[in-house]
Amino acid sequence: MSHATVGTALRGALLVAGTTSDAGKSALVAGICRWLVRQGVSVAPFKAQNMSNNSVVTADGGEIGRAQAMQAHACGLEPSVAFNPVLLKPGSDRSSQVVVLGRAQGTVSAMSYRERKAALLEVVTATLADLRSRFDVVVCEGAGSPAEINLRATDIANMGLAQAADLPVVVVGDIDRGGVLAHLFGTVAVLSPADQARIAGFVVNKFRGDPALLAPGLDQLRALTGRPTLGVVPWADGLWLDAEDSLAAVTDGVLGRPAAAHGAQWLRVAVVRFPRISNATDAEALACEPGVAVRYVTEPSRIEDADLVVLPGSKATVADLAWLRRTGLADAVVAHAKAGRPVLGICGGYQMLGRVIADPHGVEGGSADGLGLLDLDVEFAADKVLANPTGTAWGHEVGGYEIHHGRVVRSGDPLLLDGEGSDAGAVLGTHWHGLLENDGFRRALLVRVAEQAGRSGFRVAPDTSFPAERAAQLDLLGDLVADHLDTAALRHVIGHGTPPDLPTVTSGLARSP
Repeated sequence: MSHATVGTALRGALLVAGTTSDAGKSALVAGICRWLVRQGVSVAPFKAQNMSNNSVVTADGGEIGRAQAMQAHACGLEPSVAFNPVLLKPGSDRSSQVVVLGRAQGTVSAMSYRERKAALLEVVTATLADLRSRFDVVVCEGAGSPAEINLRATDIANMGLAQAADLPVVVVGDIDRGGVLAHLFGTVAVLSPADQARIAGFVVNKFRGDPALLAPGLDQLRALTGRPTLGVVPWADGLWLDAEDSLAAVTDGVLGRPAAAHGAQWLRVAVVRFPRISNATDAEALACEPGVAVRYVTEPSRIEDADLVVLPGSKATVADLAWLRRTGLADAVVAHAKAGRPVLGICGGYQMLGRVIADPHGVEGGSADGLGLLDLDVEFAADKVLANPTGTAWGHEVGGYEIHHGRVVRSGDPLLLDGEGSDAGAVLGTHWHGLLENDGFRRALLVRVAEQAGRSGFRVAPDTSFPAERAAQLDLLGDLVADHLDTAALRHVIGHGTPPDLPTVTSGLARSP
């Protein structure tokens, strides 16, 4: 692949669309951002509309998808609400909370949300225009797939955004799923001629094997569509942090790629995967530690084998607590704690560990009794706490972020942090997401867990740095772009847009929206 000259002036924008969800859009955007930053280009990420319960709190006090925070770090920027102006947080199969420019603005159904799209398109395009005025390049990420033609009329994230903001589009497909050539061809073929004219080329993601075997298919794809494949990105085992879908990073039931134990024993961590799990990435810092095997679990037998049980965040705490009881996991967690073995609750999981969850404002549609493992009462407030707190815990300086409606209105437990959380011995809880990303605190927690779980042979690694692990992943993404994409062609698309003479692929479905 060819490489452009470092330092060459570049201004423009690009939309990275995908043939499917989890095709690699987020990772490719982060990689392109990292590659551009290395060349001295000022670049910002952008996703007009994200649907995810994995979110972070920005320095400007709002809430955005975690993938856009990761992409911001790839650019060397602090996360901002401008990078993800619309965030949908599903609370059930049919409804989502709408977050606009970082602030919650009610709950919508799939049908009622369509009525808000015109106003939201104005917000999205204005935000993108402002970013483009402040940065040399803005790399946009689509949502789902542009081939969802049933949604095209009100689309604000894929071809609707490309048309409104005059963006060239590159489509990425996941070859590991199979059928990638059909996916890429079909994505173009079902679009209207006007939308097809925005598609500048393709990227094949997660390839394993000899590229020479794929080359004839890519040649035929170009003959069929008139569009080049800008690169074939190989499978990279080391990419798993900050995954939009937590299960996407799980191999053989284990999160990440745990290094060998420093001592004679491993620690086994079970993270309960709630139906509406949120901020599942909290567990990733544990999975970076050598000798720590982290698994997501959905049935009780996995609790019995665990040294530490983690109840993570939830977008529907009361409903997920009911699911916990219905599946038998609640009894297993209680038995685990009663045996003196450690349990950690984070945000919604923390609230579940208390005695009572009250919902006087109907935030979640009802109150519930908690598991009774912590001496605290929680009450949902109508407004959401969004904060980036700092403090100390067990002698270590720590930071995190808070996103929750529930407030602790009474607690009889010792505090885990300065003025926050619970430390009841074997059972711990906090509202802080990101707490485990603090290296000193995480090491202290693992030492305590090993002691309580009877793992005397476990030795915590003295030098694991979560920030360094994250930076290494971002560098790897930048390397993949630099080494496996035609970067000269990519720069030309970013700076000059889609070539004007590309053919239209004929299809019975390719009609104007």
